[in-house]
Amino acid sequence: MIQRITLAAAALTAALTGPLRAENEAVTAFTLDNGMEVVVIEDHRAPVVQQMVWYRAGSADEPPGQSGVAHFLEHLLFKGTDKLAPGELSATVRANGGQDNAFTSYDYTAYFQRVASDRLELMMQMESDRMTNLRLGEEDIATEREVILEERNQRTDNDPVALFREQLQAVQYLNHRYGQPVIGWRHEMESLDMADALSFYQTYYAPNNAILVVSGDVGPDDVKALAEEYYGVIPANPELPERFRSQEPPQTAARRLTFEDPRVAQPYVQRSYLAPERDSGAQQKAAALYLLAELLGGGNTSYLANALQFDQQVAVYSGAFYSGSSLDDTSFTFLVVPAEGVSMQQAEEALDATIARFLEAGVDEAQLERIKLQLRAAEIYNRDNVNGIANRYGQALSIGLTVQDVQDWPKILQSVTADEIIAAANEVLRPETSVTGWMSRGQEVTQ
Repeated sequence: MIQRITLAAAALTAALTGPLRAENEAVTAFTLDNGMEVVVIEDHRAPVVQQMVWYRAGSADEPPGQSGVAHFLEHLLFKGTDKLAPGELSATVRANGGQDNAFTSYDYTAYFQRVASDRLELMMQMESDRMTNLRLGEEDIATEREVILEERNQRTDNDPVALFREQLQAVQYLNHRYGQPVIGWRHEMESLDMADALSFYQTYYAPNNAILVVSGDVGPDDVKALAEEYYGVIPANPELPERFRSQEPPQTAARRLTFEDPRVAQPYVQRSYLAPERDSGAQQKAAALYLLAELLGGGNTSYLANALQFDQQVAVYSGAFYSGSSLDDTSFTFLVVPAEGVSMQQAEEALDATIARFLEAGVDEAQLERIKLQLRAAEIYNRDNVNGIANRYGQALSIGLTVQDVQDWPKILQSVTADEIIAAANEVLRPETSVTGWMSRGQEVTQ
């Protein structure tokens, strides 16, 4: 055992000190004649396969007045088709020892099954069937509408943190559909009907708006043959609309929100700024912002943690967050939980002063190299996660990136310089473009 650990450590050290090669992932991509994109990620270490179908349609693509319809349709897709009884797809997956589920976000909706690799054809049979043959009754609509309303009760309405973040998102995005919750506003969810669900389904659930990602113990030739047999025969939607979204106007004044709820367990300050997303062939700025978040608030050794938690002891937690995985502008966010006896105002002022000192002092090169080393290690370990790899490619293609962009991302992160990070910070972290929220139990905390 000691020898094996030593050899593994030696291999990891060699990988970390050498160039990072994303081509180690055996990825094959092709497009079916009807426009459906297919990505195959080979991993033959276990006889398991995961099939994912990603639709380029999420809550930000919903018509006005129908917030929540994308998530509603996700639920309805587990109802019946001409060939499958309601619930039969999931029951079949379980009977074959597998797992299945689905999820909806702002820019996409995805469905997946994880089964033994010799069951892939059965999964394609069922998934391709519900792409085009969904059959719904009014009872299905009424039942699932109650299900999603109860989900909102549990996950949002009964959680003050979720309510606070929902309001902050609405303040951050005044004109873009990212300002509405993925699950929907309750008053609009209550009126969702059969026509709304079928309209969204018939518009967006088509092979030329979908990406098939198959990862695990499979070969690309076998996947291509099965995909052509089951998905390739489905006609493309010739009337698929252009993916147009209203964009945010320039923000010229700081925005503020105070949220009070007696259920709040831990008051905190949250600050966000609009920030550019990852764009195909132009990911350098997003990489700089990703590293900025790691430097400022990526753990107990970050700049904010050292300044606010250890040196000044005005906070018990601090963090910075950025994810460029969106179709349109995303956000760069800070979070500070004040220490006992520290007001929200004091915590916010300490955050501002600390960010200003960071921008003036510049990036610590040793800290930057340490973070890059950690990212190289994480990239190597992530290759052991078939589900994570499939999600990475599916999400990327859903927001307009390419397979090459995904494979270039680790190298771009390693190439970012300290000057590029400070330039990105100065561009994004401007006071007049900030949105600041205070969440507390009441007046005794906020001052």
